Amino acid sequence: MDAPVEEETVPGPSRRIVLAGALGSALNGLLPPEPARAAGTAAPRRPAFAAPFTLGVASGDPAPDGVVLWTRLAPRPDAEDGRGGMPDRPVDVEWEVAEDEAFTRVVRRGTETAVPGFAHSVHAEPAGLAPGREYFYRFRAEGHLSPAARTRTAPAAGAAVPALTVAAASCAKFGAGYFTAYRALAADHPDLVLHLGDYFYESDDGDVRDPGGPEPVDLAGYRRRHAHQRSDADLRAAHAVAPWLVVWDDHELANNWAGGDRARAPQRRRAAFQAYYEHMPLRRASVPRGIDLQLFRRVPWGSLATFHMLDTRQYRTPRGRGGSITGPEQERWLLEGFRSSTAGWDVLGQQVFFAPRGGGGHKNDTWASYPGSRERITRGWVEAGVRNAVVLTGDEHVHHANEIPLGDDGRTVGTELVTTSITSGGDGEGGAGDGGRENPHSRYREDRRGYLLTRFTPTELRADFRTVEQVRRPGAPVRTSASFVVPDRGALSRP
Repeated sequence: MDAPVEEETVPGPSRRIVLAGALGSALNGLLPPEPARAAGTAAPRRPAFAAPFTLGVASGDPAPDGVVLWTRLAPRPDAEDGRGGMPDRPVDVEWEVAEDEAFTRVVRRGTETAVPGFAHSVHAEPAGLAPGREYFYRFRAEGHLSPAARTRTAPAAGAAVPALTVAAASCAKFGAGYFTAYRALAADHPDLVLHLGDYFYESDDGDVRDPGGPEPVDLAGYRRRHAHQRSDADLRAAHAVAPWLVVWDDHELANNWAGGDRARAPQRRRAAFQAYYEHMPLRRASVPRGIDLQLFRRVPWGSLATFHMLDTRQYRTPRGRGGSITGPEQERWLLEGFRSSTAGWDVLGQQVFFAPRGGGGHKNDTWASYPGSRERITRGWVEAGVRNAVVLTGDEHVHHANEIPLGDDGRTVGTELVTTSITSGGDGEGGAGDGGRENPHSRYREDRRGYLLTRFTPTELRADFRTVEQVRRPGAPVRTSASFVVPDRGALSRP
């Protein structure tokens, strides 16, 4: 039987924000030091726990005036009870945001109360930041200082944006190999990272590395799995380089779970959802409510792009032409977003293969099993006059560059770029080429591990498919195996 999820009586950690002067001169860009000890007084109390920032730091969901800042206190991240070695009491965690990496120009600081019921995770939401700016942030708790990391805010609504570099990644199976792709992603210095699902795998044989214990079925198990994933320095580096937009696929809970499984193992679902929120840079709007956690959301990037982040797992209806892979509410939300969009590029960040495949060659849990849903959404962006529609996809463990047709008339109306896995599937078999007869809409396919690097400008989208030579050993070479360009209101082509 699944263990019960711990109940927390508050909706999330409490929040206290203090404005720092724009110059931060009086504070010298530092968090308050420990007070000096007068002669004859007792020595200051030692910290109650060891260094707690073992899981690193992260940021996400940027807005023009702010961003989510995340960390979790866990001096012993592999602790069997899932509590990370923390005492059973709230802990105040200070955060600060600066304009420079040396923290001499602090512009915001505040305090969050990390509570045991949320695994001492922190989700700070500083506001009042300048739009379209790079910032640096860090945390402090009971004398311990976290690593510093880089983030950025989104541009102001409607602001002109000359360029945006976005990395997309998915499917990081710890036991299948080393996260070299994450390290290379960090070295590419993207402005934004989209993680498109399977952040970890609940079932992992550990062919190359120790996956971190047995398959999780309760809250403690899912917390340990998340913490073990974050023990990887390459993953922590990727989190530290830019804000992330995250959505899940199936392995964050269980293989091939979908909306129709709502009544099955609800305690396991609650546990997985809570642990996911505790470990992701998500806003308080995503705090789980029982067996529900809202992940679909829209993130505008000035006049250049709008990111529609989808959840194709939680709300599925029965398969078939009348079914919906997104569920009716999310589908209406997405179509309304198309109608109101004025962006140069409308980008769908989602989990499973979107473009049609010939010869019946498709997985049962992709858009191919929901042809009516796919056609309604494709026709929706066409009828709304979306300037450029781009679907960014994970799940496949293979790179793809696809054309998206409108129904059966063959007219290309959008582009799908599918990122391969970080490690899932092992080293891969290579075999770069088009999709062949079984996939007439595919212009490129390659079975290697890696990630996708895209650059949006007002005149074009450039996509570089980055591949790792192998993942069975660390530090393998990373190269760009293929590049494609989509001109403004144009079609996918080689540069």
